[in-house]
Amino acid sequence: MPVAELLQRHAEAWRRATAHPFLVAVRDGSVPRAAFDTWLVQDARFVADLLVFQARLLARAPRPAQAVLAAGLVSLVEELAWFEEQAAVRGLDLSAPALPATAAYAGLLARLDAADVPTALLALWTIERTYLDAWSAASPGAPEYREFVEHWTVPHFAGYVAGLEAAADDAGSAAGDAVFLELVAAETVFWDMAVGAS
Repeated sequence: MPVAELLQRHAEAWRRATAHPFLVAVRDGSVPRAAFDTWLVQDARFVADLLVFQARLLARAPRPAQAVLAAGLVSLVEELAWFEEQAAVRGLDLSAPALPATAAYAGLLARLDAADVPTALLALWTIERTYLDAWSAASPGAPEYREFVEHWTVPHFAGYVAGLEAAADDAGSAAGDAVFLELVAAETVFWDMAVGAS
């Protein structure tokens, strides 16, 4: 089954993750700066955890998937540097403790690190596709957040997500629905955290 079919099979869960009130508030400018900054700090922590997961996945991935995974790792390293620049501009402390949603997501990534490669590839595609579609839904973003929305919706990122989709399709995964739903739920809780719902 092509992994993209999961988006239609679980349309309501997908909608909750990609049309979340936090994203709507970024689009219309109603999200408070403090809430956005809390989310930004926690997302930097998540990206650091994702870097570890993806590096370990690259080491065990099939040869055809290695190029897209390696390119993604370089982008994650660059993303962490970008977070550091944003934190300096906005006066944020990136060493702030992980909030419960962030810690839970780190635990999920640790469990997926032990999963078979097809499942791990599906998981990575789900994470990045959710992120792309969520920020695309927030586009163009209110003026104070537009730079962020544009950063996460560039064509290069869309191309990367397409490459992950091809790698996940090639690998195939018997655990598709369960892993997809678990990750989409984790993404929803992560947005909830930003608006104080969890």
